[in-house]
Amino acid sequence: MTDKKWAYENLEIGLVLDLGSKTVTAEEIVEFAQEFDPQPMHLDEAAGKAGILGGLSASGWHTCSIYMRMVCEAFILQSTSEGSPGIDYVRWKKPVRPGDVLTGRATITTKRRSKSRPDIGFANCRGELENQRGEIVLELENTGMFRLRNPEATA
Repeated sequence: MTDKKWAYENLEIGLVLDLGSKTVTAEEIVEFAQEFDPQPMHLDEAAGKAGILGGLSASGWHTCSIYMRMVCEAFILQSTSEGSPGIDYVRWKKPVRPGDVLTGRATITTKRRSKSRPDIGFANCRGELENQRGEIVLELENTGMFRLRNPEATA
């Protein structure tokens, strides 16, 4: 575990992790929807325009999946992550459309050591994705579990 860049000890409250950017395509919106969320507004531009979203829009679950991939590539795969007990809060604030460039960030908001597993710590995180217009399209809060680099040395 010591070869990982990020362990529990490195996750300071207020730390902001830059998750990079991703351009969303119409093809991936439709592909995700066909497999996981086949609602008309996620499958067809005309159906999207006929509804309140005003055009083809990514599923909220697709947007969450984009966030997850971004956080994995920018942080989790370089960390001592042991997974998550869940998401506390998720909001899809604006539709994600083909051509949108999503930029992500994750901010550590609280942290605590596990009482039952002294080699594990919990870090709460607020995640956001915004589009190229600076509009927040996704916000979420979740808890991650991370191994300590040196549990004996940390009080």
